[in-house]
Amino acid sequence: MLDRRRHGPWALVAGASEGLGAAFAEGAAAAGLGVIGVARSEGKLAATLDAIGRRHGVPTLAVPLDLARPDAAAVLRERVADREVGTLVYDAAYAPVGAFLDAPLSDALLAVDVNVRAPLALVHAFGGPMATRGRGAIVWVSSMSGFHGTARLATYAGTKAFGRVFTEGLWDELRAAGVDVLVSCPGAVGTPRYLATTAKDVGPVMDAEQVVRETYGALGHRPTLVPGRVNRAARRVLGRLLPGALAVRLMGRSTRTLYGE
Repeated sequence: MLDRRRHGPWALVAGASEGLGAAFAEGAAAAGLGVIGVARSEGKLAATLDAIGRRHGVPTLAVPLDLARPDAAAVLRERVADREVGTLVYDAAYAPVGAFLDAPLSDALLAVDVNVRAPLALVHAFGGPMATRGRGAIVWVSSMSGFHGTARLATYAGTKAFGRVFTEGLWDELRAAGVDVLVSCPGAVGTPRYLATTAKDVGPVMDAEQVVRETYGALGHRPTLVPGRVNRAARRVLGRLLPGALAVRLMGRSTRTLYGE
């Protein structure tokens, strides 16, 4: 569970302006941590953090920033200044949808920048001080698509697989240093963006707040979490009971249905 003494006094949440990222920021504030939010949308981010700060009586700092910038980690370190970041949550993501060869290569490279390079840089920048202090938490938000190749989301799924495998290794590296590391792999989450861009009634959709409760609750207990009982059951079927090729085909069929193809 998120604890201010072990994981505070500040939480840095990437992708905090809305949806699941905003829910992670809310959960950190509810635990008594100050919140540093990062997102591209300056107005929406400021409004979200202001509301969270007033609800929970904690300080907040909005940092409008494009995480695809090569110097994003350096900019964040400068803006954070002397605030002690005890929790890092990376929920920002870019997900190009469609056939890989039909889209410009720049779309795939942007996904790599936002989903892989930026979180790697932030973990390196803020994880070192956590290890030195002997406490802290790092949460990398992956996806159920990170367990199998997924047609129409091939690049996104590949970046999420990297995040899952990297974070599992980091969990083993940093646990002796007192830093709790976790990769959370949710399925569909009922965020405003998800509901606005996908077909309806295609499967179970979790509340963002439930994902956050389960994720923060798993800190210190395991390296990997699939939130939701239905999602965990689906993961067992796809990962253990079905041939790999069939699992990949089912994931692709689900994605095509999800986006109305």
